[in-house]
Amino acid sequence: MMKSLRYAALLGAIVVSCVSCDQATKSMATAHLAGRPPISLLGDTIRLSYAENPGGFLSLGADLPGWIRSWAFGVLALVAVLAVLIVAIRHHSLDRLQAIAVSLLIAGGVGNIIDRMMYGVVRDFLNVGVGPFRTGVFNVADLVITAAGMLLVTRSWKERSR
Repeated sequence: MMKSLRYAALLGAIVVSCVSCDQATKSMATAHLAGRPPISLLGDTIRLSYAENPGGFLSLGADLPGWIRSWAFGVLALVAVLAVLIVAIRHHSLDRLQAIAVSLLIAGGVGNIIDRMMYGVVRDFLNVGVGPFRTGVFNVADLVITAAGMLLVTRSWKERSR
């Protein structure tokens, strides 16, 4: 029972913290970056610039009709987040790293779903790179999802090496 409570508290704390950070940074980006030129930091390694993304990863599907985007990036994303949540709740055998990764996946999905529901787009504002080698514009939710993927891949490599 105590382990289940600690597990739920860990999941909940990560999700609430990440979604809160994501939404706060998106609000600040909207208020301070929208309609303004990009801000360059750390020798242009980081650029802050506001963008609204109606599509998915790297604006994939941005030109699709609105109803298809709503289904693909709204409803299906919500179903995926709910599926991950159900897995997290049912599988108490997840180790701490897996639980953290699952929490990050849920948080990232929720952060971007909130944007889609409230604004019809996802608000992005971060871009990193060196010279011509740059990422697309992303947000904290995207960063959290990427971190989750990296944790799961790292864990998988460790499992295979045993």
